This record gives sequence, structure tokens and C-alpha cells, in this order.
Amino acid sequence: MSKPIPMDLREQADASLREVMSIYPTGVTVVAASDPDGSPYGLTVNSFTSLSLEPPLVLVCIGHTSSSHARLIVAPAFTVNVLAADQEEVASRFSRDPSEGRFQDFPWRRAVSGAPVLDGVAAWLECSVHEVLAGGDHSIVVGRVQRSAVSDRPALLFHRGRLGPTAK
Repeated sequence: MSKPIPMDLREQADASLREVMSIYPTGVTVVAASDPDGSPYGLTVNSFTSLSLEPPLVLVCIGHTSSSHARLIVAPAFTVNVLAADQEEVASRFSRDPSEGRFQDFPWRRAVSGAPVLDGVAAWLECSVHEVLAGGDHSIVVGRVQRSAVSDRPALLFHRGRLGPTAK
């Protein structure tokens, strides 16, 4: 026998997907790559997750309207930079338009693939592009992890439309 839906949930049964997802805390990343001429580009992404441990695969979802979308879906490699709790300004910088100048006066280095690794992040992964899939108004970029590193810095979270440090 099924239980009745509590009144407070029934009243919210028409909540939008955006509303529902806003209560689910996520990490905040900067996904970055380089053009063939070496010019770096990147964007703030919170649709990031592990996909497989063997082989080591992750996925990121990039909106079709992103200024970096066209370049990222054809890049051979990219990095996922997991932002540290004190990097709210980095998240903001990489979410603004236009995308030009996001790396200007900002400390970073190149991974083996040439993709940017941001300084001071909680962790990073360097990935080769394994597959790009259609996903509604986003592209799902599956990356095979080639290298990674983790620090002891706590991660930045996004929850209910706000950025904040990892819960203790």
C-alpha cells in the first residue's frame, strides 16, 4: 500500500526542474581548454560528475548558449578545476560574458595536454575527450581522466543559488 504524499510536497508538485535542482548542493568547477594556437578559455560549470572508475571517466555538461561551447566540444583535452572555498571570485569571473580576458592577470599553468590548471584549486583533473553526446540544450562531454591532483583545501559549493564553503 502506498503512503499519501504529505501536503507540503503535494503543493509543490509543479516545481520546476530548476527549482528542484537548486536545493541539491553541487561543487563548482572551471572547465578549461586551449585553442590550437594555445589561447586558454574556460567557464564555470557545476554539472560535473564521475561516470566510471574503470576506465576513469567524468562528464561535464556545457550549455549550447555558452560562449565556450563551440570550442570545447571539439577540443582534444580539457581540465576540470574544482574550486576551493575561497574562490568565489574565480567562479564569478569565469561565468561572466564576454569570455575573453578570463585568464588575464590570473595565475594558472598548463597541464601536459596544454589545457589550463588554475592555481589554488581544491583539486583538478586533466582529461582527454572520450565522447561528446547530445543532452537537450546541453552537450555532455565525457572525459577520460589522464592525470589528477587533490589538495587539502575545502571545496566551494553552490546551493539555493548561492556560493559558499563546504559544510563541516
